[in-house]
Amino acid sequence: QVQLVESGGGLVQAGGSLRLSCVTSGTIFSFNAMGWYRQAPGKQLELVARISSGGRTTYADFVKGSFIISRDNAKNMTYLQMNSLKPEDTAVYYCKVAAFGPWGQGTQVTVSS
Repeated sequence: QVQLVESGGGLVQAGGSLRLSCVTSGTIFSFNAMGWYRQAPGKQLELVARISSGGRTTYADFVKGSFIISRDNAKNMTYLQMNSLKPEDTAVYYCKVAAFGPWGQGTQVTVSS
């Protein structure tokens, strides 16, 4: 079964940075597009960024220029480098195989002003 474990969240001040990590098992990782999503309190789940098996990236407009998605196929890892964080970025962040499968447990990101 596909499993995903996110880590790297925490409490940071506005303008700070965090690097989220996601390790994936149960599938041929290098063949799959991966995505990062987030859900803020009282709001709908939204796509943050996606990276294809070939490394092509797609970003939501609200994070383009400050967030970077990447992957390391040798380690089955997907990363989200978040820079210039704002209080509006406070949410639970999840990674997922783009086409199928379950969600991980998520990792909480809290940005203080």
